[in-house]
Amino acid sequence: MKSIKHILLTVLLLAAFSSCNGWLEVIPQDKQTSDAYWNSQEDVDAVLTSGYLYLRNMTISYLIPLGELRGGSIYSITTNKLQSFQVKPTDESLCNWGPFYQIVNIANVVLADAKKAQEKDDTYEDEELKAHYCEAYFLRALSYFYLVRNWREVPLITTAYEDDSHTYNVAKSSEAEIIKQIKSDILAALNTGAAKETYNTTWETKGRATKWALDALMADVCLWSEDYSIAIQYCDNLMNAHSGNAPALMTTATHAKWFSMFNPGNSNESIFELQWEYQENQTNTLPVLFDNINTNKKYQLSSKLLEEFKLEYVYTQDNVLEAVRSLYGGFFTENPLTWESATNGYVWKYCGSQTLTDKRTATYYDPNFILYRMADVFLMKAEALVLKSDSKADWKEAIILVDSIRQRSNLEKWGFSDDYNEEDLLKKILYERRMELVGEGKCWYDLLRFGRRSNNKYKTTFLVDNVTLYNRQAGESWLISVMSNDDALFLPVSESELKANSLLVQNPYYY
Repeated sequence: MKSIKHILLTVLLLAAFSSCNGWLEVIPQDKQTSDAYWNSQEDVDAVLTSGYLYLRNMTISYLIPLGELRGGSIYSITTNKLQSFQVKPTDESLCNWGPFYQIVNIANVVLADAKKAQEKDDTYEDEELKAHYCEAYFLRALSYFYLVRNWREVPLITTAYEDDSHTYNVAKSSEAEIIKQIKSDILAALNTGAAKETYNTTWETKGRATKWALDALMADVCLWSEDYSIAIQYCDNLMNAHSGNAPALMTTATHAKWFSMFNPGNSNESIFELQWEYQENQTNTLPVLFDNINTNKKYQLSSKLLEEFKLEYVYTQDNVLEAVRSLYGGFFTENPLTWESATNGYVWKYCGSQTLTDKRTATYYDPNFILYRMADVFLMKAEALVLKSDSKADWKEAIILVDSIRQRSNLEKWGFSDDYNEEDLLKKILYERRMELVGEGKCWYDLLRFGRRSNNKYKTTFLVDNVTLYNRQAGESWLISVMSNDDALFLPVSESELKANSLLVQNPYYY
């Protein structure tokens, strides 16, 4: 079961974060209470659990819109300033970094206070203490990675805020400093030697920080910071693991096998996913938001992405094959029987059941949200191989990796050509990421990473051109104008944070 333990503590934590500057507060809030709280291993586990709970609760309001809407492959049919690049500092719901800092402080508290619990609990072994440190480092690193990709420069806080002795006035650190801290946290977690490969249950193995999750996160961070050789190393840690517990790319080219990643979830391809369980009264609105007929539907595929999916499906139909990631995989339409003429498309991953065309019933509105899976890792390594050097051997390996993703969807291999240049290969990798990972909160970060690297070498090709092609929720001239300013690629600091923290400086674009 994917049950969340220690509900009382979680409720207390939620209450604590509702106050002003709440993202720097955690229960227990005064030193005397704090010292009395940490009595057992279970207390530490409870605080860590609340970190995962916060992350899970951010899926709908943060992880999906921040990772998708500005890229344009998926858009909100309701007005959303993210997708039109019109967020202002007063739009608190769109530029509030508080929830990420709530997780940061939970991690900081565990790193500061877990040892107190061990001193009182004779059953709390060093190995479990270190394993808890691993999870705390992972949660802090992951939270800062979201922060740096959305705000670029943010306050770097590694001290637990448990009482009023700490100042809330903290200046922003640079992007480079934040990335350095993220890598340091991941290495600190791995260097404990206690990063687990598995837990006692499948949902914990896939829903809590593991060695595999740390490897995937480090590969992603290194791609962002253009450390390509190191990114390859951490991808290889997953791809070449000599362990029966390691995740593995799902290679069976059937719809049922591919879709099992999303229903029931926690597949062998999965590395880390946020967990729900209807039997524990844990449900979400993902099936509603991506549905085609529900009155509360919100997200649709852009017309360009829908056409690309339909072209994939035509190819597999003509070859009497099943388009694994296409119709009833990555997408479906208003009337799937007339998909060829459809003008509206929707993500099926969160709506579909374990049968081909049936939707989840309301009882089973508990799809997990995948943050990392092996297809992502294969494509990260391919990207790093292309950018690491001009080696034809590396480029050929990159295409082999990309083609492995295509083959398991019954799509024709790209194959390698000596005529390919770096840009050609990157276009193919970005296409695969867009199609394979649609709806998984990756699109905008991919475009931003591809466009910004090598001092904006490919900004027009991969960022501006793609946003204007897929994002039809704002005028092309406006989008081009906005993206000509590098500062506009990142969110403003919210007005309330500027008032609460006298050392904060606004992103120059929003002056």
